[in-house]
Amino acid sequence: MRQLDQQHEPLIFDRTGIREVDRRAIDEFGMSGLVLMENAARAASQLAIEMLNGSKVVIACGPGNNGGDGYAMARHLHNAGAEVVVVALTAPRTGSDAETNARIAQLMGLKTVEDLDVLSTADLVIDAMLGTGLDRPVKAGARDCIEMINRTAKPTLAIDIPSGLDADTGQPLGTAVHATATATFVGWKRGFLNEDAKAFTGALHVVDIGIPASLAYSLCLKQPD
Repeated sequence: MRQLDQQHEPLIFDRTGIREVDRRAIDEFGMSGLVLMENAARAASQLAIEMLNGSKVVIACGPGNNGGDGYAMARHLHNAGAEVVVVALTAPRTGSDAETNARIAQLMGLKTVEDLDVLSTADLVIDAMLGTGLDRPVKAGARDCIEMINRTAKPTLAIDIPSGLDADTGQPLGTAVHATATATFVGWKRGFLNEDAKAFTGALHVVDIGIPASLAYSLCLKQPD
């Protein structure tokens, strides 16, 4: 049986394929979306700890699953001893896995703010705003946060993909986060093959979230040369 060694041989997915990976993992394999989010958050948090030089982490969270990853990471990083502040751009969607993790963070008493100025106080910024589903220009609220992150020039870890970057083309959709590193789930996104994308992704780290290897191989486009 072929092993899925993503650190040396990452798979590549387009926007449609990676969405189908999640759907089929949940619908056909019976995996909980919360479990997938938890796996993603734990692995990405370990990378964040390795990057952290100091104690303060500011996590910018959007309303979707990408934001849910960020809220779950807030819990893990707090438990690891970091001082965590969440910048909530928009409330998570009602009934979503993101809302569940946001509620847990709230019950833990983790600090949540809307003021973007807190980004300038971070030792590490985590970008958990916009995921691979983005296919139109970034809207005002997220755009302001992206531009603030880029202006502060703090070490930044993007979750799955830098917010604002088109997963298929590797081009910014108006604007995009310039990350120090990106923790990308399951495999590379097709846009990462674009040389221009490197200015946004920084160092790429493929994160295993427990997706069955057979499913990942069946839906990937190819492996990089």
